[in-house]
Amino acid sequence: MKIAKSSGSILSYDPNLRLPLWPSAEAARKGIMSIWDQADLIKVSEDEITFLTEGGDPYDDNVVMKNLFHPNLKLFIVTEGPAGCRYYTKTFKGRVPGIKVKPVDTTGAGDAFVGGLLSSLASDLNLFQDEKRLREALAFANACGALTVTERGAIPVLPTKQAVCDALTKHHAS
Repeated sequence: MKIAKSSGSILSYDPNLRLPLWPSAEAARKGIMSIWDQADLIKVSEDEITFLTEGGDPYDDNVVMKNLFHPNLKLFIVTEGPAGCRYYTKTFKGRVPGIKVKPVDTTGAGDAFVGGLLSSLASDLNLFQDEKRLREALAFANACGALTVTERGAIPVLPTKQAVCDALTKHHAS
Protein backbone atom coordinates (compact mmCIF):
# COMPACT_ATOMS: atom_id res chain seq x y z
CA MET A 1 0.00 0.00 0.00
CA LYS A 2 2.82 2.40 0.84
CA ILE A 3 4.52 1.79 -2.51
CA ALA A 4 1.25 2.14 -4.41
CA LYS A 5 0.38 5.33 -2.55
CA SER A 6 3.83 6.87 -3.06
CA SER A 7 3.64 6.10 -6.79
CA GLY A 8 0.39 8.05 -7.09
CA SER A 9 -1.91 5.04 -7.35
CA ILE A 10 -5.51 5.33 -6.23
CA LEU A 11 -6.30 2.85 -3.45
CA SER A 12 -9.76 1.31 -3.41
CA TYR A 13 -11.03 -0.53 -0.33
CA ASP A 14 -14.01 -2.84 -0.01
CA PRO A 15 -13.84 -4.45 3.44
CA ASN A 16 -16.28 -7.18 2.36
CA LEU A 17 -17.01 -8.16 5.96
CA ARG A 18 -17.20 -11.89 6.59
CA LEU A 19 -17.32 -12.31 10.38
CA PRO A 20 -16.68 -16.10 10.37
CA LEU A 21 -13.22 -15.39 8.90
CA TRP A 22 -12.23 -13.29 11.94
CA PRO A 23 -11.46 -14.49 15.48
CA SER A 24 -14.02 -11.99 16.84
CA ALA A 25 -16.16 -9.03 15.84
CA GLU A 26 -13.74 -6.71 17.61
CA ALA A 27 -10.77 -8.17 15.71
CA ALA A 28 -12.67 -7.67 12.45
CA ARG A 29 -13.53 -4.06 13.28
CA LYS A 30 -9.95 -3.31 14.35
CA GLY A 31 -8.44 -5.05 11.32
CA ILE A 32 -10.74 -3.31 8.84
CA MET A 33 -10.18 0.10 10.38
CA SER A 34 -6.39 -0.38 10.60
CA ILE A 35 -5.97 0.59 6.94
CA TRP A 36 -9.11 2.71 6.57
CA ASP A 37 -7.32 6.05 6.33
CA GLN A 38 -5.05 4.82 3.51
CA ALA A 39 -7.88 4.42 1.00
CA ASP A 40 -8.85 6.99 -1.61
CA LEU A 41 -12.11 5.21 -2.39
CA ILE A 42 -14.12 3.09 0.05
CA LYS A 43 -17.20 1.01 -0.73
CA VAL A 44 -19.30 -0.43 2.08
CA SER A 45 -22.75 -1.94 2.46
CA GLU A 46 -25.40 -0.67 4.86
CA ASP A 47 -24.72 -3.60 7.21
CA GLU A 48 -21.01 -2.76 7.27
CA ILE A 49 -21.79 0.81 8.36
CA THR A 50 -23.82 -0.50 11.28
CA PHE A 51 -21.04 -2.95 12.18
CA LEU A 52 -18.15 -0.49 11.86
CA THR A 53 -19.94 2.27 13.81
CA GLU A 54 -21.15 -0.23 16.43
CA GLY A 55 -24.85 0.32 15.80
CA GLY A 56 -24.90 3.59 13.87
CA ASP A 57 -27.81 4.26 11.52
CA PRO A 58 -26.55 3.39 8.01
CA TYR A 59 -28.99 5.89 6.46
CA ASP A 60 -27.81 8.86 8.55
CA ASP A 61 -25.38 11.04 6.58
CA ASN A 62 -23.95 12.35 9.86
CA VAL A 63 -23.02 8.82 10.97
CA VAL A 64 -21.21 8.28 7.68
CA MET A 65 -19.41 11.63 7.60
CA LYS A 66 -18.48 11.76 11.29
CA ASN A 67 -17.41 8.14 11.77
CA LEU A 68 -16.25 6.81 8.41
CA PHE A 69 -15.24 9.66 6.08
CA HIS A 70 -11.59 10.61 6.55
CA PRO A 71 -9.67 13.71 5.34
CA ASN A 72 -7.76 11.88 2.57
CA LEU A 73 -10.82 10.12 1.19
CA LYS A 74 -11.87 11.08 -2.34
CA LEU A 75 -15.04 8.97 -2.55
CA PHE A 76 -17.13 7.00 -0.06
CA ILE A 77 -19.85 4.74 -1.44
CA VAL A 78 -22.66 2.91 0.34
CA THR A 79 -24.24 0.16 -1.73
CA GLU A 80 -27.91 -0.46 -1.06
CA GLY A 81 -28.63 -3.55 -3.15
CA PRO A 82 -31.50 -3.07 -5.59
CA ALA A 83 -32.02 0.52 -4.37
CA GLY A 84 -28.65 1.55 -5.88
CA CYS A 85 -26.01 3.45 -3.96
CA ARG A 86 -25.17 6.64 -2.09
CA TYR A 87 -21.98 8.57 -2.65
CA TYR A 88 -20.06 11.11 -0.62
CA THR A 89 -17.12 13.30 -1.59
CA LYS A 90 -15.69 16.38 0.13
CA THR A 91 -17.86 18.63 -2.04
CA PHE A 92 -21.01 16.72 -2.95
CA LYS A 93 -23.15 13.74 -2.05
CA GLY A 94 -26.15 12.00 -3.53
CA ARG A 95 -27.87 8.78 -4.49
CA VAL A 96 -27.95 6.87 -7.77
CA PRO A 97 -30.88 4.47 -8.20
CA GLY A 98 -30.36 0.85 -9.09
CA ILE A 99 -31.76 -1.16 -11.96
CA LYS A 100 -34.62 -3.54 -11.20
CA VAL A 101 -33.83 -7.17 -12.02
CA LYS A 102 -35.03 -10.58 -10.86
CA PRO A 103 -32.29 -11.75 -8.47
CA VAL A 104 -31.20 -15.38 -8.61
CA ASP A 105 -27.92 -15.29 -6.66
CA THR A 106 -26.47 -12.17 -5.01
CA THR A 107 -22.94 -13.63 -4.83
CA GLY A 108 -20.49 -11.28 -6.51
CA ALA A 109 -22.78 -8.25 -6.78
CA GLY A 110 -20.52 -6.01 -4.69
CA ASP A 111 -17.41 -7.14 -6.53
CA ALA A 112 -19.09 -6.49 -9.88
CA PHE A 113 -20.13 -3.04 -8.64
CA VAL A 114 -16.56 -2.18 -7.59
CA GLY A 115 -15.15 -3.62 -10.83
CA GLY A 116 -17.53 -1.48 -12.86
CA LEU A 117 -16.66 1.64 -10.90
CA LEU A 118 -12.90 1.02 -11.12
CA SER A 119 -13.24 0.43 -14.85
CA SER A 120 -14.81 3.87 -15.22
CA LEU A 121 -12.24 5.43 -12.92
CA ALA A 122 -9.35 3.89 -14.90
CA SER A 123 -10.49 5.79 -17.98
CA ASP A 124 -11.39 9.02 -16.15
CA LEU A 125 -9.33 9.88 -13.08
CA ASN A 126 -11.30 13.11 -12.61
CA LEU A 127 -14.52 11.32 -11.63
CA PHE A 128 -14.06 12.48 -8.05
CA GLN A 129 -14.37 16.13 -9.06
CA ASP A 130 -17.19 15.90 -11.64
CA GLU A 131 -20.51 14.92 -10.11
CA LYS A 132 -22.27 14.32 -13.44
CA ARG A 133 -19.57 11.90 -14.64
CA LEU A 134 -19.40 10.28 -11.19
CA ARG A 135 -23.15 9.66 -11.29
CA GLU A 136 -22.79 8.07 -14.75
CA ALA A 137 -19.98 5.84 -13.45
CA LEU A 138 -22.08 4.83 -10.44
CA ALA A 139 -25.08 4.03 -12.69
CA PHE A 140 -22.72 1.82 -14.71
CA ALA A 141 -21.46 0.17 -11.49
CA ASN A 142 -25.04 -0.36 -10.27
CA ALA A 143 -25.88 -2.07 -13.58
CA CYS A 144 -22.79 -4.30 -13.25
CA GLY A 145 -23.98 -5.42 -9.83
CA ALA A 146 -27.58 -5.87 -10.98
CA LEU A 147 -26.73 -8.00 -14.01
CA THR A 148 -24.47 -10.19 -11.89
CA VAL A 149 -27.34 -11.27 -9.62
CA THR A 150 -29.53 -12.48 -12.50
CA GLU A 151 -27.70 -15.83 -12.74
CA ARG A 152 -25.90 -18.27 -10.44
CA GLY A 153 -22.21 -17.89 -9.67
CA ALA A 154 -20.01 -14.82 -9.37
CA ILE A 155 -17.17 -14.83 -11.89
CA PRO A 156 -18.90 -16.57 -14.85
CA VAL A 157 -21.80 -14.11 -14.82
CA LEU A 158 -19.81 -10.87 -14.72
CA PRO A 159 -21.35 -8.80 -17.51
CA THR A 160 -19.53 -7.42 -20.53
CA LYS A 161 -19.33 -3.67 -20.99
CA GLN A 162 -21.78 -3.96 -23.90
CA ALA A 163 -24.30 -5.88 -21.77
CA VAL A 164 -24.12 -3.15 -19.11
CA CYS A 165 -24.53 -0.36 -21.68
CA ASP A 166 -27.51 -2.21 -23.22
CA ALA A 167 -29.11 -2.62 -19.76
CA LEU A 168 -28.63 1.08 -19.01
CA THR A 169 -30.15 2.09 -22.36
CA LYS A 170 -33.12 -0.22 -21.74
CA HIS A 171 -33.49 1.09 -18.17
CA HIS A 172 -33.50 4.74 -19.28
CA ALA A 173 -36.00 3.98 -22.06
CA SER A 174 -38.51 2.51 -19.62
